[in-house]
Amino acid sequence: MVKELIESGLEILTLITSFLVGLLILLFILKFVFGKKTKIYDSLVHFLQDNYLFLGFVVSLTATLGSLFYSEIIGYSPCVLCWYQRIFMYPQVFLFAIAMKIKNKSIIFNSLVLSVIGFLIASYHYLLQIEFLNNELLNCGIVGFTANCSEYFSLAYGYITIPFMALAAFLFLIILNYGKLMASQERAI
Repeated sequence: MVKELIESGLEILTLITSFLVGLLILLFILKFVFGKKTKIYDSLVHFLQDNYLFLGFVVSLTATLGSLFYSEIIGYSPCVLCWYQRIFMYPQVFLFAIAMKIKNKSIIFNSLVLSVIGFLIASYHYLLQIEFLNNELLNCGIVGFTANCSEYFSLAYGYITIPFMALAAFLFLIILNYGKLMASQERAI
């Protein structure tokens, strides 16, 4: 019962994150491509910038605990690509925690690099899983000592899988970091 509740909660958080990322991208396109400035965009951007460290910490911690929940509590064996994604997500918890403690926002570039690499791996993993990429030579299941990367352990709402959860978290962190980086550069000018 508790496991199902946690799993549903992680899926709903991913759904909310997907919606928020989509909204941010839409508002970004409206503002910078079509020149339409909206109050929603400004309010949302200011909220994200003002709460940058806290939100980054919460997202990276939730992704880290979520991956540990799936592997250590539910018992899903992580594949090679899952391990690589963990390599780029787990340190961010500590980066954001330390930055919050010392009130230093200079981790933007570090988190952005980790998030971009993690996003690329998660995207590749998700594309393998949904069979958009179907190349047996590139599939991590061929190594023989790990779970197959294209195997579904969980599917919610027709598209949310474990790699998609990582993809959404990395993409949110990219947007968060990029927004904070642009804001800090605007203030420097």
